[in-house]
This record gives sequence, structure tokens and C-alpha cells, in this order.
Amino acid sequence: MKYMTRGMKIFRVFNYIFITLVSLSCFLPLLNTLAVSFSSPVAVSTGKVYFWPIEFTTMAYEFALKGGKFMRALQVSALRCLLGVSINLFMMITTAYPLSKSRQRFGARNYYMVFYVFTILFGGGLIPYYILVNQLGLLNSIWSLVLPLSVPVYNMIILMNFMRGLPHELEEAAMVDGAGIIRTLVNVILPVLTPALATVGLFSFVYHWNDWLTGALFMHDPKNYPLQTYLQTLLTNFSELLRQSGSDYYSLLSRMNEQTGRAAQLFLALLPMLIIYPFVQKYFTTGLVMGSVKG
Repeated sequence: MKYMTRGMKIFRVFNYIFITLVSLSCFLPLLNTLAVSFSSPVAVSTGKVYFWPIEFTTMAYEFALKGGKFMRALQVSALRCLLGVSINLFMMITTAYPLSKSRQRFGARNYYMVFYVFTILFGGGLIPYYILVNQLGLLNSIWSLVLPLSVPVYNMIILMNFMRGLPHELEEAAMVDGAGIIRTLVNVILPVLTPALATVGLFSFVYHWNDWLTGALFMHDPKNYPLQTYLQTLLTNFSELLRQSGSDYYSLLSRMNEQTGRAAQLFLALLPMLIIYPFVQKYFTTGLVMGSVKG
């Protein structure tokens, strides 16, 4: 058994206390949102709800799931994440692989790296961005949400550094056996990239799922709003949405209010992240650390 000094024991106790407090600061607001979404509007308005529902009701969730607006926005976000993550992974793999080679094997490598790093440090601005998307004919289309950001450079650099840390003998053995560049990448390199791909794929998914600004900029028809853009309009104009719901406004207010309705829809939007993250968590730390360390 490893010997621990008194100072190490004290540090461990304070470390556990600190981590517990940080964890609670992240978990308790989520628990409060869930409790509010299942509570009556009277209990919420009077400040009785903390971490457990008061006067349990599912009216806020029934309102969120009927009428089609929430589900339609959810479908747009799901399609955006599917297309966006797939395009991001393809572009990052095909970009990071040649850039992971030395300058002797890829003479123009440094020029490309300067170009990509430049895009991280400087941007053209929002107005040129909008004009470009407009000139390409992508406005009010799902492609306006995924194509302009096809290559997330920061994630690509993580993937590139992971590739640079792989043994060169893997590629040499494949080429000795007659494999070409594409076959080496697909059959040899990609199978060992699972931790890194899970990491950058999660980063891309979180971005596409949480982004609301591009939807508000490029989608002129509210029917095409992704979920986060719809929720942003909901947070600023919930009372008007209640009046447009086709139900008796005052009857709805007696069973739910703005706080419970917003809490229910925000928690529904959070569910996909809560479901997906546990499955990729085991790859997350490994991929991020190995992608940041060069051999």
C-alpha cells in the first residue's frame, strides 16, 4: 500500500470536497429545471419548487409535444447533426491525414497549416458571411447550416496530432503489402482512430446541436428553424406562442405558465446530449489527450 503523508491526506479530502461542490453546481440547476417542468404554475410562481416537483403535472410536456412546432424543429436539428457531423468527419479526416505527414513527404504542408491557423485567428465578419451564403443560393436551406463550416480547424488539428503520434510502421507495413494511400487510410489508420474520431465527432455534434445563430440568420421560414433557434424564439415570445396554440389561453395558464413551459422544452432539447454522452465518454479523454501529445 502506498504511504500517504498527512499533507497528502488533507489535500485528498479538500480535493474530493471541491470536486463534489463543482459537480453539484452543474447538476442542481439541471435538477431544478426538471422539477419546474413537472410542477404546477402556482407552485413555481410562489417559489416553492427547488429540486422536487410540487403538484406534479405533465401539462408542459403535453403542450411542447403537440402542435408539431417542437417536433418539426427537433427533426431539423437531427438532420442537421446527421449531415453536419458526417461532413465534418469526412473533411477533417481527409485534411488531417496529409497534414500529419512531415515536410519531406508533403512539401506544401507548412503553407496549408498557415492558411488553416489564419482562419482560427481572423474572420471575415458576419455581413460577408451572410453575403457568401446568399450568393451560393443556400438561404433557407439545411445546407446553409452545415456547408459553410465543413472544416472545424481546431478539431482537425486535434485529429492531425493524433495521427502524427501513430507509429510509422503501420503505414510502412501496409504499403509493403501493396496497399495504396486510400486503402491504408481506410483499413489501417481509421480503425485505430476511434478515440480521436469519437472526441472530434462529439465536439461537432455539440456545436451543431447548440447553435441557434445560424438558424436565425439563414432560415427565413420559421418552419425550417432548428431546435435551438426555435427555443430562442420561445424564450423571448412564449406568451404569444400560447395565444397562437389554438387552445383557450386562460385555461392553459391555469395548468402551466412561461416558466414551466420553457423548462419542459429546454429539458427535452437537452435529452439527446444526456443520452449520447455516456456512450462516447470512454473515448473522450483518451482521444483528447492523445491528440494533444506529440511523440
